[in-house]
Amino acid sequence: MSSEEHAYRVAAWWTSGRTGLAKSDSAPNAIHFTAPAEFGGLEGRWTPEELLLAAIASCYTTTLRAIAGTAEFSFTDLQVEACGTIRKAESGYAFSGIVLRPNLKIGSPEERERALELLGRAEKLCLVARAIGTKLQFEPQLEINKPSVPVA
Repeated sequence: MSSEEHAYRVAAWWTSGRTGLAKSDSAPNAIHFTAPAEFGGLEGRWTPEELLLAAIASCYTTTLRAIAGTAEFSFTDLQVEACGTIRKAESGYAFSGIVLRPNLKIGSPEERERALELLGRAEKLCLVARAIGTKLQFEPQLEINKPSVPVA
């Protein structure tokens, strides 16, 4: 395999009743999963739908971190929320929409335009989001950290 190509593998198996396990070659811990509760799954376990949203949110997070590092752009915090809606269609249930809400905290108002540019670039480069057929709604949010004022 060339340096231009990378392969990843995950194996999933049904363990018993209403739950299964997924294991990656690169991570020591398996993930317990189930169907969503509304489809007969168990409470307290990841669902495939949540794992897809986690893949999008974590891919966006790592993509933005890489872009910001290359651009030598510092931020104080990043939280990325991915919300999805599924609806019944003729062919079965499908995601009807996914909203990606990155919330980036920056140090000053002067960094606003550059931060918005980097947020937009990360949206276009996130490979997991590009791999799915559902269009993402992108709602970036910026927060400016106020400097701490000592209490006298």
